[in-house]
Amino acid sequence: MSKDSLLKIDRIVGNNVILTSHAITNKEYVLFGKGLGFTSKGNQSIHMNDPQIERRYRLDEEQPSSQFQALIENIDPQVIQISEQIIDKVKDRLGTPVQPKVYFALPNHIQFVIYRLKNEMEISNPFLSETRLSFPQEYEIATEAVDMINQHFQLQIPEDEIGFLTLHIHTCTETVSVGQLVKVRGLLNKIVDYIEDKMGFKLQRTSTDYVRLITHLRGAVERIIEGQHIVNPFTAEIRTLHSDIYEFAVELAEIISDELDVVVSEDEIGYIAIHLYRLFQIELFTR
Repeated sequence: MSKDSLLKIDRIVGNNVILTSHAITNKEYVLFGKGLGFTSKGNQSIHMNDPQIERRYRLDEEQPSSQFQALIENIDPQVIQISEQIIDKVKDRLGTPVQPKVYFALPNHIQFVIYRLKNEMEISNPFLSETRLSFPQEYEIATEAVDMINQHFQLQIPEDEIGFLTLHIHTCTETVSVGQLVKVRGLLNKIVDYIEDKMGFKLQRTSTDYVRLITHLRGAVERIIEGQHIVNPFTAEIRTLHSDIYEFAVELAEIISDELDVVVSEDEIGYIAIHLYRLFQIELFTR
């Protein structure tokens, strides 16, 4: 077997993760695959095209293996084990591959949760309701994951933490970071507060139209951050027929612009206005 295609096994991180280096170039890779760590025990190398390898992640100057190993060495092996079980659950339930970063981020997050609980530090999540409504499938998985963690480590993790874990699960299959999601959630919360203050009543957080508004706002913010653009054929019509709602949408767009230092297109403003119209109709009808 040619050395060009061999990776030296430097460390078995868990049942599904191993740390390797190329036999010739010494470039370092983290390999992911169901049962890969278990079947690699006792082996000195693995072929780069081994069918058991699902993902290969190259460590570079920004994240050298020394940092990765330091991270892993500071995490309880049982936390790594439970994290892998949760990741397997995510892959099975969502039916999509996960980002390599989750194998680093999730155990690190769970370890910190355990530390906070054991040191009686409060866990508070102001975006719990919105997170539950925005990511119902991920929230359900996170609830099951918390049950697994509670049972394994004899803990009582509060519901607020389920919301944070939901964000990690959502980013398992997305390129967006948890930090960016939290930033977006904060912005959405600010927008909702503004709407409630201006309208003089609390919105029904469980209504379908509220969920649609939040879902669109989140999508709009993420599109704006990524520089994407959409076309809205109804912008001129809603600006003419419902000018008051459109102007309200402009005010929300200004909040987004100020927070992110970006320009919100008229097409996005038009869509925001449409969702505001639906929301206000149901809110006023049920009051």
